[in-house]
Amino acid sequence: MRTIGMLGGMSWESSAEYYRLINEGSRGRLGGHRTVPTVLFSVDFAEVAAMQEAGAWGQAGEFLADAARRVQQAGAELIVLCTNTMHQVADTIEKAVDVPFAHIVDATAQRIAAAGHRKVGLLGTRYTMELDFYRARMRDLHGIEVVVPAEPDRSLVHDVIYRELTRNRVEDGSRAQYVRVIRELADRGAEAVVLGCTEITLLIGPEDSPLPLFDSTRLHVEHVLDLALS
Repeated sequence: MRTIGMLGGMSWESSAEYYRLINEGSRGRLGGHRTVPTVLFSVDFAEVAAMQEAGAWGQAGEFLADAARRVQQAGAELIVLCTNTMHQVADTIEKAVDVPFAHIVDATAQRIAAAGHRKVGLLGTRYTMELDFYRARMRDLHGIEVVVPAEPDRSLVHDVIYRELTRNRVEDGSRAQYVRVIRELADRGAEAVVLGCTEITLLIGPEDSPLPLFDSTRLHVEHVLDLALS
């Protein structure tokens, strides 16, 4: 059993969800009181958010690479980055460590492909929707086309995450707006939707959506558990 190294704090709500799902998953697979050994490094989200806003991705990459090295030194044998957006700097993190790095896009794309979907909508932060790291990896490595909301809906989706969900606010009006956005993605040919931000699962679930949902967080956790227990 490998020790899982969690890079978290982006936001802490996201990290708490990862920790819960990892432990529920390990108990479900192993039974009894069995859990996977875990090392958690939780960063100050305010620092990371400032780098995001400034477009300082190189700085952010080195910041998280340093955190990953510390996690490995603490005994981690597998690294999981507990956020979608910061996979923008996944290559920098991966190069900084000598242990496997579990990429969230690969975990999500494999399940989408297995379900037979070839065109999906993506909801997440502005950075996840607008930067190419998510869409390019889906397209180039997995043959899946990704569509994102048009403006002003990208701003709406982003603002709900940063102004509400990362502050533990869940609003019915925002849920209704997300459902509307999903319907518009369906009109543009999306066969399913990726929830590309951990906090979105606090707001919307399968019972709310007119399209099948792929929760990147849960799929990432399942992939991490596969690696940890293999």
